[in-house]
Amino acid sequence: MRVSSALKLGTVATFSAILLAACGTSSSSTSRAKDQTLNWMEASALPTMDPSKATDVVSGETMNNTSQGLLKFGKNSKTYPGVAKSYTKSKDGKTYTFNLRKSQWSNGDPVTAKDFVFGWQRTVNPKTGSQYAYLYGDVKNANAVMKGKKPVSALGIKAVGNYKVVVNLEHPVSYFPTLVAQTSFFPQNESVVKKLGKKYGTNAKNNVYNGPFKLTYWTGTSDNWTLTKNDKYWDAKHVTLKHVKFNTVKDPQTALSQYQTGKLDATYLSGQQPKNYKNSKNYHSRDGSSIAYIELNERRDSMMKNKKARQALSLAINRDQFVNKVLDDGSKVPTGFVTTGLAVRDGQDFAKEAAVPSAVAYNLKKAKQLWNQALKETGRKSYSLTLLVDDTPVGKSTTEYVQSQWSKLPGLKVTNQNLPYKTRLARSASHDFQSVVTLWGADFPDPITDLSLFTSDASYNDGGWKSAAYDRNIQDATTTNANRPAQRWQNLVNAQKILMRDQGVIPIYQPGKPQLVKSTVKNLVYFPVSSNWDFSKVYIANK
Repeated sequence: MRVSSALKLGTVATFSAILLAACGTSSSSTSRAKDQTLNWMEASALPTMDPSKATDVVSGETMNNTSQGLLKFGKNSKTYPGVAKSYTKSKDGKTYTFNLRKSQWSNGDPVTAKDFVFGWQRTVNPKTGSQYAYLYGDVKNANAVMKGKKPVSALGIKAVGNYKVVVNLEHPVSYFPTLVAQTSFFPQNESVVKKLGKKYGTNAKNNVYNGPFKLTYWTGTSDNWTLTKNDKYWDAKHVTLKHVKFNTVKDPQTALSQYQTGKLDATYLSGQQPKNYKNSKNYHSRDGSSIAYIELNERRDSMMKNKKARQALSLAINRDQFVNKVLDDGSKVPTGFVTTGLAVRDGQDFAKEAAVPSAVAYNLKKAKQLWNQALKETGRKSYSLTLLVDDTPVGKSTTEYVQSQWSKLPGLKVTNQNLPYKTRLARSASHDFQSVVTLWGADFPDPITDLSLFTSDASYNDGGWKSAAYDRNIQDATTTNANRPAQRWQNLVNAQKILMRDQGVIPIYQPGKPQLVKSTVKNLVYFPVSSNWDFSKVYIANK
């Protein structure tokens, strides 16, 4: 999932090591405040509430608390019942049957099996233009539907009555239960979507919700939005919070001041702030599974298509200095594109096994040599390069540092362009850039969630890097070897090594996410991957 440069995550041992944040678990002896309102900070505004079109962590986090899929993430490395109260899997692993509970949308309509069929079909429909449609690739006929070769009705999902969903896969997928817990697989109310048309998901009123909260304020462009307890939610009796008020605060010092004066119950820290608050009882260093990297647009000209140029740009960045001297917030130097701890097999961390040290090394002398060779090979004496990033403090620090490093290469002029998160996403998606700093957060605990981004036809392959060998390994991992763990693992190891040796992208750092949370906030659940936060069990205690 796309992540704002202000929303920085780090590394984890396993994806579903759910953390109970704030001050531990709930206690029946803890008295609760009269005002059950959580004031929450975001560093970027909310882009969309359309589950078929959302690509970012802010949208995902908001939808994760206002809607619910067949399953949802829980403790002990497992998914647990959501709208589906139970499910079964066939012996060959290719058919899943989900039995739905009786639940309602916020407008009183029943949530039925047809809502899942419609939502899934809408997401894979090429007319929708969903960048997350590729996640459906393992569902029967999904790829043919996405390519326009088959109608959406051919997608391998059907409603059996009102409360049973049957899904047919092309091949076994060990992590499929974690996929259906993603926001892209959420149900959609067909009558509402069709009535609203292009307005669907563009503001608070143009939507309906089946989760623990409903969105009651958001204009579509406002920097703040409000969630209110959804009394129609099937488990509403266990939801204590009355409101969650999101406030976009881009400046870290402003956010800290609002936290100190009680306007915010939590704030992310940046710059020197983590050092100043590491000993506070309210300090938390969040771990996650995201990667900050630079994409180079190979569609634009021959320079970015030149392997030596890409390698030179990577070798010119001193990641150790950037992480430890500039950020100094728990971020780490990456070993490759797949983050440390995302996936482990037989005790071996994928990130370590698939590491290509030269792809994240610092060697300015070699970088200059390669850059000169690239200039000569492309018939240039100089080159001008614009680097895009979010207009956040972390984004600006990143581009300023990278600019200082790249400017040491002969004949290279670097210009930084800091843009609002929503604008930067749009520019990336339309390939309107030369180079761009992107943050990607893993959606589920398997390397394929990261590596599938860079196949030749992937919707997120904004830079246009291509490798037939890479494509074959990803294809084999998702088809031929889908049910052969050792061979599949090796396919994915091979794929990352190809990506890194060719410097298809330039990993910069694995972000840390330091945060202050008031001790009165109880039962806050943090997910290292996917949509990050679950507010459904939170309550505000008396001071």
